[in-house]
Amino acid sequence: MPLASVIIPHWNGRHHLDDCLNSLRRQTMSDFELILVDNGSTDGSQEYLRDNFPEVRLLELGENRGFTGACNAGYAAAEGEFVLLLNNDTEVVEDWLANIIDAFRRNPRVGVIASKMLLFDQRDHFHTAGDFYRLDGRPGNRGIWQKDQGQYDQEELVFGACGGAAAYRRAMTEEIGFLDDSFYFSCEDVDISWRAHLAGWDVLYLPTAVVYHKLKASGGSGAISSYHDGRNFLYLIWKNYPGSLLRRYWPALLRAQLKISYEALRAWRGEAARARLRGQLAGLVGIAAMLPKRRLIQANRRIDDETLTAILSPVDDSNQGG
Repeated sequence: MPLASVIIPHWNGRHHLDDCLNSLRRQTMSDFELILVDNGSTDGSQEYLRDNFPEVRLLELGENRGFTGACNAGYAAAEGEFVLLLNNDTEVVEDWLANIIDAFRRNPRVGVIASKMLLFDQRDHFHTAGDFYRLDGRPGNRGIWQKDQGQYDQEELVFGACGGAAAYRRAMTEEIGFLDDSFYFSCEDVDISWRAHLAGWDVLYLPTAVVYHKLKASGGSGAISSYHDGRNFLYLIWKNYPGSLLRRYWPALLRAQLKISYEALRAWRGEAARARLRGQLAGLVGIAAMLPKRRLIQANRRIDDETLTAILSPVDDSNQGG
């Protein structure tokens, strides 16, 4: 049984495979399995993988089940004690996996590890140094677009890990579950980080786990991303935001949603703006589907308000992008 399982969700990204999979071949640690989950690609990815990377286990879904669907299929097949998600449009440094496993072993209460993600074509600029979540319900990436000048060179506890390069302890996922397929695409990584914290697990940012990311190369963008962001921002609140904090911060949450709506209305002629509004509407309608999940999550909560508030970012957190 492998120590770790690396799961790569994939859809029509054959042109990314060499960079990603060759970097995994160069890992200093060898005790891991590699699972690529294909969402019904039509670009010949399957044949290319069999011919050039026979060590990779290929799961063919035959249809596009989204990011969460692919990752969950990979998770069901994975055997490792540690489960890692990795976008197909990435390249990892040689000790990426070894450093992550070492950090898990050094920190038994860490359930999630966030990689240091830099831009593939600007390798001295950040995509994310772990993720944050504001008290007004808006998530984001720490350090996004900033030049790497050593400001994120220390291990530290953060709110979340970007799903493009996130590592999970199986002992935690067996307790809280893995990705929620209701999210399909966008914010599923924020959701599992919420559940981890509420259950008393820590999330660690690891600066030695370096990943270079071709941002937006393989995922959704434009209207697709806007719709799911609009909907899933609300799903996060319905599922995870504790009632005690809702009573305190509901004005900030409401203002943030109204600001999103106002900005979308101002750009009404744009397809992405209209999709954002449709997403917000879907998020409002979807509250009923989230409530049973909410009851279970909140019933098993093990963290108090003071500790949780210290993990979340303030409403006026304006020095980080997202």
